[in-house]
Amino acid sequence: MSRIAKAFATASGEERAAFVPFLTAGFPDSDGFLRHAAELLELADLLEVGLPFSDPLGDGPTIQQASEVALSQGVSTATTFDLVGELRATTDKPLVIMTYYNPIYCYPTGESGFVADVRKAGADGLILPDLPPDEAESLCATAREVGLDTVFLVAPTSTEARLAKVTAACRGFVYAVSVTGVTGERSELPPEVPDLVRRTRRVTDLPVAVGFGVSNAETAQPVAAVADGVVVGSALIRAIQERSSVRELAVEIVEACRRPTG
Repeated sequence: MSRIAKAFATASGEERAAFVPFLTAGFPDSDGFLRHAAELLELADLLEVGLPFSDPLGDGPTIQQASEVALSQGVSTATTFDLVGELRATTDKPLVIMTYYNPIYCYPTGESGFVADVRKAGADGLILPDLPPDEAESLCATAREVGLDTVFLVAPTSTEARLAKVTAACRGFVYAVSVTGVTGERSELPPEVPDLVRRTRRVTDLPVAVGFGVSNAETAQPVAAVADGVVVGSALIRAIQERSSVRELAVEIVEACRRPTG
């Protein structure tokens, strides 16, 4: 069983949804990233690390700005791997890199080299928001060879056939996006979220984590009631930008991830 599978199984056994925070690698700087990551890993079940990219089509303005700051400081794919390696030396919790396909396509040693270096850095999986599973056969095969999980996205607009296709390419968990839009904080999540989780579970036994829009305890609680994991990104990045307490926000969300018993 992979670290990712164990993390979701542990959370389920404790009657809660897994807490999956997201941070952009190298933001606000390398030292700050490592400090905030260590802080969140005390509370998280799994940490998602965003590889800074100049054209993040699935990200809203908050995470876009974080990527711009990191890139302006010279944070690269190699830097991201180094930072993940530093985290791996301090934790046994799952680390997953979120990347668009362009950095993989442009990697000097190609897909296989990228996957090998991700695994060498100590990451447990890749989240691939803009790579259709239909075009990911070679990457998935290479990832399987080195024990790296691949995570693809489903959305409220996904048909039953599409859900089956996407989840078949996933390992570790399935990432369900709550909206047909970009990442960002929202005051409430669409009513389609429970139905999307239910439809996804009909075609896979993998855990389903919901992201895009979860920003506080109020939005996390209804997601935790139906999903296996709650992904929070923009709200944490904004807390760093505003020099607010990242830990305080994380504690509130973790509490909201607990399901009522009895």
